[in-house]
Amino acid sequence: MTDTASRTLKLASWNVNGLRAVLKKDPSFTDIVAELDADVLGLQETKLQEGQVELDLPGYHQVWSYAERKGYSGTAVFTREEPLSVRHADAVLAAGRAAGLSDDELELVAVAATEGRVCALEFERFWFVDVYTPNAQGELARLSTRMAWDDAYRAFLRSLEDETGKPVVTCGDFNVAHNEIDLKNPKSNRGNAGFSDEERAKFGELLDAGYTDTFRAANPNLEGAYSWWSYRFNARKNNAGWRIDYFLVSDSIADRVRATGIRNDIFGSDHCPVTLEIEL
Repeated sequence: MTDTASRTLKLASWNVNGLRAVLKKDPSFTDIVAELDADVLGLQETKLQEGQVELDLPGYHQVWSYAERKGYSGTAVFTREEPLSVRHADAVLAAGRAAGLSDDELELVAVAATEGRVCALEFERFWFVDVYTPNAQGELARLSTRMAWDDAYRAFLRSLEDETGKPVVTCGDFNVAHNEIDLKNPKSNRGNAGFSDEERAKFGELLDAGYTDTFRAANPNLEGAYSWWSYRFNARKNNAGWRIDYFLVSDSIADRVRATGIRNDIFGSDHCPVTLEIEL
């Protein structure tokens, strides 16, 4: 980042499903941040408006993206190093427009872009992009929005690389289990939100565009590794979960990955943090 020698960065991502709720739980949010000890930490689904919380996190710069709708969506990034620049979801919309999405598709992306779904931070050697991908919802009611968003987001990541020549690390809740190994009950969930053929195919397109799923690359055959569990039916206790939280990196730096993790020992949300160590 700022020094000339490469160093191994510790990165983490967590869908907190309401930061104000997490702040009231034990262990405290600040204890969990200390436990993760990340150089950069991305959060999703903060469900906050500006000024609703004040976090005292010494040593971290804070970047927030708020949804216009109260108590909904939202992302945040805490970073030990001050970023060179920051972009938000309006840049995803612009990338979709440049990529030739139709007016109808752009209209859908524009709505999603008001929901605080992206914090993209530029550092000297890479981009860190935190994303909360739109959920396709029950009966795939929002699938068309999801498809348009996925196309625009893929174009956005490519535009960052093309514009600056810097590789991308993108993390967050992508709201899709890519393959059957990524969820406990693939047969019964086939076609449901998060495991529809359409969503899985779009995630595949993202990987094909030049990105590596770091956890699966390191653990190609590991079953039972999940990052989200329903609050119903004792799902977490029974490990009936889904892996929908990811760290993806540009293929050009995939060989720099030193460790990946799913911190299912950390509670406070229906998701657990996922981690990445990478030498840059």
